Amino acid sequence: MPPAPDPARLPPGRLEPVANVLGDRAGLVVAAYAAGESATLCRGFTDRTGTVPVTDRTRFELGSVTKTFTSLLLADLAVRGAVRLDEPLSARIPLRSLPRSPRAADITLEHLATHTSGLPRLPPGLLRTALPSWTTNPYQAFPPDALLDSLAVSRLRHTPGTRVRYSNFGVGLLGGLLTEQADTSFGALLRAHVLEPLALTDTTADAAEPQATGHWHGRPRPPFLIPAMPAAGALRSSARDLLRYLRGLIAPHTAAPPGDPLNPALHEVTRARRRAHGGPELCLAWTRRLRPGPAPALYFHSGATRGFTAFTGFSQDPAVAVVALANTAPGPHSRFIQAAYQLLTDLACEPGGGRPR
Repeated sequence: MPPAPDPARLPPGRLEPVANVLGDRAGLVVAAYAAGESATLCRGFTDRTGTVPVTDRTRFELGSVTKTFTSLLLADLAVRGAVRLDEPLSARIPLRSLPRSPRAADITLEHLATHTSGLPRLPPGLLRTALPSWTTNPYQAFPPDALLDSLAVSRLRHTPGTRVRYSNFGVGLLGGLLTEQADTSFGALLRAHVLEPLALTDTTADAAEPQATGHWHGRPRPPFLIPAMPAAGALRSSARDLLRYLRGLIAPHTAAPPGDPLNPALHEVTRARRRAHGGPELCLAWTRRLRPGPAPALYFHSGATRGFTAFTGFSQDPAVAVVALANTAPGPHSRFIQAAYQLLTDLACEPGGGRPR
């Protein structure tokens, strides 16, 4: 992917409304790409030692933005013939592990990636293990070998494929199925098929690597751990990597040449699926919003952990991308994600706002 031109027509001042919705103590990075140019705004955070600098290479926890990477991994493996999007769970796990529902055998890998499986948001049994560390690491005590046991006692909320019901459980289970087949870890599989081919050198699922310190109501939080479902929320990344990632989704030929399995995979994750009753139009993990009239389609996903908030969004035509990362957990009145989405909308809809791809 060629480097972005010198950001002469996208001044950092365009990014300030997103940063200004947070207090001065929060660390953040807001990055945007439009009209063939890019800009980045960084702000350090305050801790007991003083102000800690933040750059476009600082790693932030992504929370559920991880799901978009998992969907790209799924699409890449499907292009390679290792899996099928319409492959049922019953082909991957023992029948005794399926939910006790006559339609459970109909759940496919695509249902898991589009939140249309009917599975609950969280695995049954997770809340019991989460309560002792609810404000720090609610997922850390839930073991990987409990996933299938939880699946077996789950109750489907609807017939698979008919409704959207957001499910960390579903995407976490999807990641487990993919890594079990490959006989490796989620981080290693993602690195081989997505991160290294896209040259995303700051992005990993490793909580031990350096990253910003997250905060909950002003208090520092330990690194987020999610051992049973890393595919649902374990990634850390930088604004630099994420802007590169979004530009690859905008124009796949710039990230993977024709003939590379990742090229059709990048196209596949943005292909709209059938709109499920009662929900938005979904792609593989990405939400796709069609605006009235000639306005462009917007793709976006947000995420949060106990110490971080993340937003990623883009438009393909015109070519626009926005990344917003903060080292503070979202509160009930936080407008950080809404402000980032508004910036994406404004850049995509203004005249001449991003035609180059």
